[in-house]
Amino acid sequence: MAPAAWLGALGIGLALGLLGSGGSILTVPVLIYLVGQDEKTAIAGSLLVVGAVAGVGATQFARRRLVSWRSVWIFGLPGMVGTYGGAWFGGRVSGVLQLGVFALILVLAAVLMLRPPVAASSTHTGRAPWKIALDGLAVGVLTGFVGVGGGFLIVPALVLLGGLPMHRAVGTSLVIIALKSFTGFFKYLDVLERLERNLDWQTLGVVAAIGIVGSIGGRSLGHRVPQERLRRVFAIFLVVIGTWILWQTVPDLWSSGP
Repeated sequence: MAPAAWLGALGIGLALGLLGSGGSILTVPVLIYLVGQDEKTAIAGSLLVVGAVAGVGATQFARRRLVSWRSVWIFGLPGMVGTYGGAWFGGRVSGVLQLGVFALILVLAAVLMLRPPVAASSTHTGRAPWKIALDGLAVGVLTGFVGVGGGFLIVPALVLLGGLPMHRAVGTSLVIIALKSFTGFFKYLDVLERLERNLDWQTLGVVAAIGIVGSIGGRSLGHRVPQERLRRVFAIFLVVIGTWILWQTVPDLWSSGP
């Protein structure tokens, strides 16, 4: 694995540890452009890496009782169903289309990160559980289709719609991300088998391990770095990467179609 890929894997973990979300959105570009994998293999591998990094982080929050298991049930289980469906659909369209959608998600994530941080409102009146379940289903489809954990969508949803305090929302989000990511990954094993493509387990293990170390370091640094400035820099970075990916994929989209 090239040195640039090692740095990319470290960046995945650092972003997740520093911001509570956003790290997983770097995994697909790292696997495609720095490791050299094709789109579908990278999306499958991204789900495994994201699940592993989020799972380790989730255990730390769970030990501190900062996970709302009710929200995991209401938001996370439909999200797992959505992820399975998104992975199924992703296996039936071109990889370049998935990459184009992924680039748009990068820009969306940047826009959300540039907005003021969400905060639980004292006037929160609650949202019907079935509506929260639909939110989870929709985010799950996104996870399965493009291989991102969706923390940049899940955390605001849990705070604003579920009424959770920020720390519990982050911990709960990590549990949901891990469950959804592993669900999508297992479905993608079928997709890759049908396409006769193989995962590079050694590379994925290294990327996941470095990402886990980076996330632990990121959490330690998080108290010393101004969060708002960090979010803005990361958001600008996402816009640049998303725009570059779109520039690369749009010609292929026109020529190949789904």
